[in-house]
Amino acid sequence: MTNINQERLIEHFIELIKINSESQNEKAIAETLAEQLGGIGFDVTKLPVPENISNGFNIYATLPGSLEGSIVLSCHMDTVAPGNYIEPIIIDGIISSKGDTILGGDDKSGIAAIMEAVRCIKANGLAHKTIEIAFTVYEEGGLHGSKHFDMSFVKSTEAIVLDSGGAIGTIITTAPGQQNLKINITGKPAHAGLAPETGINALTVAADAIGQMKLSRIDAETTANIGVVQGGQATNVVMPTLYIEAEARSLNDVKLANQVEHMITTFEAAAEKYGAQIDVVSTRAYNAYNIDDNDVFIDDIKAAFSANGVEPKTNSTGGGSDANIFNEKGLKTVNLSTGMAKVHTTEEYIAVADMVSITDFMYTYLTR
Repeated sequence: MTNINQERLIEHFIELIKINSESQNEKAIAETLAEQLGGIGFDVTKLPVPENISNGFNIYATLPGSLEGSIVLSCHMDTVAPGNYIEPIIIDGIISSKGDTILGGDDKSGIAAIMEAVRCIKANGLAHKTIEIAFTVYEEGGLHGSKHFDMSFVKSTEAIVLDSGGAIGTIITTAPGQQNLKINITGKPAHAGLAPETGINALTVAADAIGQMKLSRIDAETTANIGVVQGGQATNVVMPTLYIEAEARSLNDVKLANQVEHMITTFEAAAEKYGAQIDVVSTRAYNAYNIDDNDVFIDDIKAAFSANGVEPKTNSTGGGSDANIFNEKGLKTVNLSTGMAKVHTTEEYIAVADMVSITDFMYTYLTR
């Protein structure tokens, strides 16, 4: 038996996904949520972020409780593209877009779940933990909102991010670190028909390096990928320059460092072989985190799922989230599934039953 007003939950979710909020354009959704949180009874603070990050703002909100303990509940407000003018449809309990956009369950399903749980707790006059809200901008493509979140407002020592897929009850306790590489290879132009041997083809350098490089799935904990390659202007010119963007991820910091070093040295060796110049900029996107499965915080989360008849399961992920940044900033944070599926595609969907289930979890966890 659910404690949740399912109709209101889904209506709110639909309302939120109809608000255009692709990354860096979160002003409308942030203003809406700040007003709605205030209406529920939260004390809301709009936290500014640099203008090049977003036209909106991060949201911090707090609702004091009478039960022992406090918790930060966090979601991101932005969506990937194509995420404008979403038209949701519901068929047989499954919510999806009409097919030409994403749905936006990533991450508005989490926002709707948190707010419906709090609405029901208040409507039933139940005692609850102190609740802190951290809604962020521009999570997609760099976790920028959480990186710029003013942590001086946060009083809790633990946080729950609702921003993962999988079965309800999935608790992401381990997530990878990520390193980004930007590589510029500078060869030498020449006429491809008259004197190709006098040039240095930047693509030949890259191909040599990539052919020797360990990429894709490295091991159970480590991946690497080359995702952007840009170069060349004409077929009759030996390609003089090439730009590449690559990444490596690992749950293990030593393995990540080794993979990054392997990629850089392989590029550098190929450049030296052909007499090309190379410039590599290596940047840490975020650090890995790992919370012990037997941590008391994890036990409390598992107990709330179990109380609702949901089997909890700790898991690792290959993706980064705001949880990585909050952990790095000293706030012990896990990422929970809302049931979102096929995210970042126009086939994205979420089941009404899963949304009800994760909202029920929030209701139970906050009132225990």
